[in-house]
Amino acid sequence: MPWTYRHATREWRAFLGDVKEFMSLESDNSAYTAVDGVFQVFRRRLSAAQGLAFAGVLPSVPRAIFVKGWDVTRPPVPFADRASLIAEVKAVRRHHNLTPDNAIEATARALRRATNPMDFERVLAGLPAPAREFWAVETDDPRDLAQRIV
Repeated sequence: MPWTYRHATREWRAFLGDVKEFMSLESDNSAYTAVDGVFQVFRRRLSAAQGLAFAGVLPSVPRAIFVKGWDVTRPPVPFADRASLIAEVKAVRRHHNLTPDNAIEATARALRRATNPMDFERVLAGLPAPAREFWAVETDDPRDLAQRIV
């Protein structure tokens, strides 16, 4: 049995805790909505093959969120500037959305801490430059992005 299935709750709680901390959110619901919005905005810009390759390196619960409700028959749309992408994230469940402006970066930071760095970088390397830039995180200390649960 894959480790991520056996320890799904542990991985999810750690990831969600990071998201809440990095976005300064109090509730699991707000953090979930932000992550779901980030995932929807990102996957909208990928082919099904690209999106499934990306999802394949995520922990089990974020992977499920990433693919939930995805209409893979719709053609990808182009990447936009960061402000437009954030506005799109905030438009998901508009009346229940407390997503902050740093949602993409915070989700990227939490994902990097939740995934195997070699696998994550490998899948990003196979995506177009704007997709790689979407998940870019700047840090002075690479240990800030180290995988938390191994």
